[in-house]
Amino acid sequence: MRLRTKLAVIGLSLVTLAGAAGTASADTYWQRHHPRREEVNARLMRQNHRITMERREGELSRAQAHELRLEDHGIRAQERFDAAHHRGHLTRYEQRRLNHEENAISRQIGR
Repeated sequence: MRLRTKLAVIGLSLVTLAGAAGTASADTYWQRHHPRREEVNARLMRQNHRITMERREGELSRAQAHELRLEDHGIRAQERFDAAHHRGHLTRYEQRRLNHEENAISRQIGR
């Protein structure tokens, strides 16, 4: 009886540890292996959301929102182009340059 109880406790502990280890690494494969691209793309997504919200609130005209989205699209295309030349990764310089371009668009959104 004692052996059975000990085995049950050990088994339950192992299951609990395995579950905790699975949630500890909640990042996706993409986030772990392409952190610079993940940051750039997440920021582009947030900026697109900001453009949408400013458009709904009437802060941006339809033409202004369209122009900002075209600029964001250009940054996304540049990010893909840069990554294609480095086996799917961005260099620090490329990330810095893309962030600089995103900053300029961000300032246009919040006017």
